[in-house]
Amino acid sequence: MAILRSKDIRTMKAEERADELENLNNELVRERALTSAGGAPDNPGRIGEIRRTIARIKTIQHELNDI
Repeated sequence: MAILRSKDIRTMKAEERADELENLNNELVRERALTSAGGAPDNPGRIGEIRRTIARIKTIQHELNDI
């Protein structure tokens, strides 16, 4: 899944942002579970990228008041 930039997030509809947020949260849970189980992640920086993207989406949702 590609990391979304702010301009891409702003062009999405509210439902698309909510769906993407849910997908990213699920992916974050999977990545953290893999790490906590002792497995080596494919991309070690992926957890940070996912967290930053989630923060971007939540920030834009708050700015646009479509939470």
